[in-house]
Amino acid sequence: MKSALHEPGQSRSRVQGYGRTAIVVTVSAVLGATSLLAVPAANAAVPAFPDNLVVFPDRDFVTIEGYQDRTGQTATVEVRRPGAGVVGSAQGVVGAGDVAFEINHPGGVCWGAGTGLNVTPDIRPGDTVSIKFGGIEAGATTVQDTYVTAPSVLNGNTVTVRGHVADGVNTDQMEQRIVEPALKDTSVGRRDARAISGPLTAEDGYQSRLEFGLDGPNTFTATYIFDDPAAAEIAAGAGGARAMAWQERDADDNRQGLTIAEFGELGGPGMGGCPNGPLQSGPAGPTDISAAEVAGEVKVHWTPAQAIPGTPPITGYRVTAVAKTVVGTEQVESGVRISDPKASSTTIKGLDAEEEYDVYVTSVSSVGETFPAVHATAVTDSTAPSVSASPRGGTFSVAQKLTLSANEAGSDIYYTVDGTDPVSGDASAPGSLLYTGPVDVAETSTVTFAAVDPSGNVSENGSVAFVITNDPVPAAPAFAAAPKAGQGTAEVTWAAPDPGAPGLTITGYTVQAYTADGTAFGAPKTVAGTVNTLLYDGLNGDTTYQFTVSASNTNGAGPESPKSDPVTVRGAVVAIAGPDQAVARQTTARVVSLDGTGSSTAGATYRWEQVLTGPADPDRVTLTGGTALKSTFSLPVYKSPMTNNPLTFRLTVTVGATVRTDEVKVTPVPDKVTIGSAQWRSGDLRVSGTSNVIGGIVTIRVGGPTGRVLGQVNVTAAAAPATGGAYSLRLRNAAAGTVNPGSLWIESTLGGTAGPVATANK
Repeated sequence: MKSALHEPGQSRSRVQGYGRTAIVVTVSAVLGATSLLAVPAANAAVPAFPDNLVVFPDRDFVTIEGYQDRTGQTATVEVRRPGAGVVGSAQGVVGAGDVAFEINHPGGVCWGAGTGLNVTPDIRPGDTVSIKFGGIEAGATTVQDTYVTAPSVLNGNTVTVRGHVADGVNTDQMEQRIVEPALKDTSVGRRDARAISGPLTAEDGYQSRLEFGLDGPNTFTATYIFDDPAAAEIAAGAGGARAMAWQERDADDNRQGLTIAEFGELGGPGMGGCPNGPLQSGPAGPTDISAAEVAGEVKVHWTPAQAIPGTPPITGYRVTAVAKTVVGTEQVESGVRISDPKASSTTIKGLDAEEEYDVYVTSVSSVGETFPAVHATAVTDSTAPSVSASPRGGTFSVAQKLTLSANEAGSDIYYTVDGTDPVSGDASAPGSLLYTGPVDVAETSTVTFAAVDPSGNVSENGSVAFVITNDPVPAAPAFAAAPKAGQGTAEVTWAAPDPGAPGLTITGYTVQAYTADGTAFGAPKTVAGTVNTLLYDGLNGDTTYQFTVSASNTNGAGPESPKSDPVTVRGAVVAIAGPDQAVARQTTARVVSLDGTGSSTAGATYRWEQVLTGPADPDRVTLTGGTALKSTFSLPVYKSPMTNNPLTFRLTVTVGATVRTDEVKVTPVPDKVTIGSAQWRSGDLRVSGTSNVIGGIVTIRVGGPTGRVLGQVNVTAAAAPATGGAYSLRLRNAAAGTVNPGSLWIESTLGGTAGPVATANK
C-alpha cells in the first residue's frame, strides 16, 4: 500500500506497494488519550499536501512537514484550547527537506522556544494546532478523539486491540496499527500490522478488520488473525498500539489531518532542558519588581503575574525581605503573604533602618510557588519621578480619556482640575484626586498632575489643556507602511482619514517622534493636508524611534494615531548587507552576488564574511571580493552532507574607529523530489519517483542519508499528462543484491532530499 506515515525522527515520503486500497498518509492533527470530548470531524484549515502538522499528543510532540517554499523563515506553532486560549507555543526555523522542524523531540526545539510560554502543553482532543508565518496562519488542524484504551489481548493466533472513538469521528477514516519492528522477521515481513474499517482482509502473514460498537457506544475493536503463532505473540506484546483518524482525504488519497494516539506513551518534556508540563511547574512569577527602603520599611511594587493557560490560577503572592548582614550562619527574614491575585504592591514594616535588604516575590497557586523567586534589591531612591500624559491636550470635538503614567513603578499620581497644586510636601494636597485609571475629560479644562514615588520623591507639576468643541474633527490616520530609515532621518507615510464630516477637508497633519522609552522627541513636525508623507529629519543616528500622526480640519486637531512600527535610524556610518535572497539550486554552480550598496563610502573599508556554525560547517563557501562593497560566491551543486539551510553573510563597514555590521541570508531553494516506488526481489531492484524540476541527477542511498550509494539516475521530463520531471532506476543481478536493501534515501543535485522509504518485496 502507499504510505507516508511519519515515524519520529524520520522524513515521510510515498511508497508504492500492494494489498488494500492505495493510501498516501500525511499527518496534520492529533488527539490526546485521556479526554472523552466529542470532536467534530473537521473544523480547522487543514494544511494541503505536502505541507502538514504531525502531532503525537501522548508525547506532546509535533513535527512540521513540508513548507519548503518558506525555507529559512521562522514559524510560530500554537496549541489553542477552547475556553482557555493558547496553552502551548514555540518558534522554529523551516529547514530544507520533508521535515521542516520538530517540537519536543530530540534534535528539535522545546515548547516555549522564541515565545516565552515556557510550558509543555498537555495536548488533548479538541485542541487546535496551527502554524503561522508573520502572524498569518498557514495551516491548522483539530485534534481528533480516538485512542487505544487497553493492552492487546492474545488468544491463540488472534490479537485483539480495543479503544475509544468519540461521536463526530468519521469511522470510515480510521485505522489501527500495531507497531513492532520485530514483526519484520516474521511472516508479516514489515514493522507493523494494520486494521481498517471493513470486512476481514488478508495481508502478508495475517488477516485483520476494524469494527465499531462491539463493546458499547464509542468503542472500536481491531482483530488480527496471524498465520504464525510466534508473530501473534510478538504483536500482542508490542507496546506500539496506535489509533489513527484523519479529518480529510484529498483527491490523491492523501490523509490530511491524521490523528496518531500511541498507547502507553507519556507526555511532558520530550528531551532534556524542555519545560515541565502545566501541572508540574510552579506558577509564573510577577514582573517589573521594584523595592524602595523608607525609614525602616520596604515598599515593594510589581506587575501582577499571568497564569500560563492550562495551569491552576494564581491565588496570591509571598513577599520576603532578607537582610544582607549575616550573623553567624543566619540572616533576618521578614515578609507577608497576600491572598489577592490582582495585588501589585505591599509594604514590609518593622525593618532595621540601617540594614540593606534583598527582596523576593513569588506567585502562589495550588501547585506551589514560583521557582526561583523573582529578586529585587531594596534601594534608597532620591530621584524624583516624571509623569507623561496622553493625549497631550489640544482641541477635540468629543470627550477625551486622559492617560497619565509615571516612569517609576509604584508611584502614586495625583491631579486637579482647578489649577491648584496636586501635591503638598510628599502627600496629596486637599482637593486633589488619586489617579487610578484614564480620566474622562468631557469639557474644556486644564488638568494639573504630579507623582510621588515609593521613597517620597515628588515630580514637578505637569499640565495639559483641553478644548472640547463638540465639533467634528478628523479621525486618527493609519500608517500605510513601516517607517523607512535614513541617515538621521525616517520617512513616514500614512493614509488620509475621514475628515470628520461631509464638506470638511483636512488642513494639515502633525507628526511626533518618540524614543524607545515612550518619551516625545523634540517638537512635532507639521505638513499640509494634501501631503501624506514626511521625511522626519533631525533624528539621532543609531537610535530607535516610533511615530504618531494626527490630522486637523477647521475645527481643530483629531486624535493621534497608534504608534508606528519601530525603526532604527542610521548614524554617520552605515552597513547595509542588502535584502535576504532565495536562490534556486542549479545543475551547475551558481554565482550569487552580495551587494552592500547604500553602506557608507567616504573613508570606509569593507569586509564580507560567512557566519559559520563551526570549523566543519558543510555549507562553507569561498567569497570573491570580500573586501569590496560587492562580493560574490559560488553556490555549489548539492552533494551530501550539505544542507539547504540559509547561508548567513556579515558585512562589516569601518570608518575610522566606528564599526557597523549588517547580515544577509541566502537560502538555497531545492527541487521537490519523491520516492514513488521502491520494489525488490533477489537480483532485481526498481526505484522510481518524481521531481518538480527537470535536469537534476538523483543519487539513491541505503543505510542513511549519507549511506552507501546504490546508483544515480537523470531526471527527465515526465510523460504527459504529468508535468515536471521523473526518474526510474533498475539494478539487476549483483547490483541489486540477494537481500532486500531495506530503507532508501535519495538526494538530488538540485538539493531535494527524501526518505527513508522501505523497499517492498515484489
